Amino acid sequence: MSGLNTPARYRIFGAEMSPYSVKVRSYFRYKAIPHQWILRNAASQADYQAHAKLPIVPLVVTPQGGGIQDSTPIIDQMERLFPEPSIRPDDGAGRFISALIEEFADEWGNKWMFHYRWTREVDRTASAGRIARMQAPQMNEQEHTGFAGKISARMADRLWYVGSNAKTAPQIEGGFADMLALLDTHLATRPYLFGARPAYGDFGLWGQFYQMWRDPTAGALIEGRALHVLDWIHRMLWPHAEGAFERWATLAPTLMPILKTQVGGKFMPWTLANEKCLAEGKEEFTVQLGDEVWTQKPQKYHARSLAMLRAKYAEVSDKAALDPILAEAGCLAGLRA
Repeated sequence: MSGLNTPARYRIFGAEMSPYSVKVRSYFRYKAIPHQWILRNAASQADYQAHAKLPIVPLVVTPQGGGIQDSTPIIDQMERLFPEPSIRPDDGAGRFISALIEEFADEWGNKWMFHYRWTREVDRTASAGRIARMQAPQMNEQEHTGFAGKISARMADRLWYVGSNAKTAPQIEGGFADMLALLDTHLATRPYLFGARPAYGDFGLWGQFYQMWRDPTAGALIEGRALHVLDWIHRMLWPHAEGAFERWATLAPTLMPILKTQVGGKFMPWTLANEKCLAEGKEEFTVQLGDEVWTQKPQKYHARSLAMLRAKYAEVSDKAALDPILAEAGCLAGLRA
């Protein structure tokens, strides 16, 4: 519904290479919410700045002129306004697990995406070139080459922000390979993560995988090793309900391994160590993730997003079915902290 000329139209200022921007766009498409997709570049900068409080995308401008930023709060707010078709599984346990996967994707899945995009020269060159063309399409070839080179250097210098370095690179790439295999198995018998319609977790995880699929190295891994994941990536561009959500009993055989090894095994101990580091005012932290040691500088936003995830857990009225799942996955103690 991009480009609809209607007073009730929302405007999404985003970037095609932002996992959080395309995540929100996919959600708006699924909900059939009238909207205009606006590429944030020099041409749209003044309008963007009139509504943005932070220099980030996506920014959603409401028909009333209000601005909403950060993909998770955007979806949370829109879900209250447009509850159908719901992106929340029918049972309380499934609803929270979906939110947990969304958080995991935003914070840990982004490490895969950022690492693969900016570590190798072939990916840096491809990605910086696309960003340069999107941000400044009027540049000539010489200007474009210089601009792309600056983008590549700047983004490579930011790899530390997601914890990507010489020591953690094998962990990031090995973890992604494991996740790709597990996700492909899970999606072999269903179109979406939680059954026959997209859930909250789909949008978050898909945003990262969509970006990786578009880059040379990670894209080759996806296309060569995970055809069910590839189908899901295409499906989520314009998602629609094909049936009902599944219950946990049918999801568990292939979704629990993802929760155990990825969410509980890597993301949860990492985010708790990050939170502790910030509380103690330290400049770096080290945490044991399975058989590997992970070291990086702390990230302030992740401590806030962990607090929001804990608030969502606290809102679950009946935790009888949920807590055993979280305990088995290795997530319960961190959410109760």
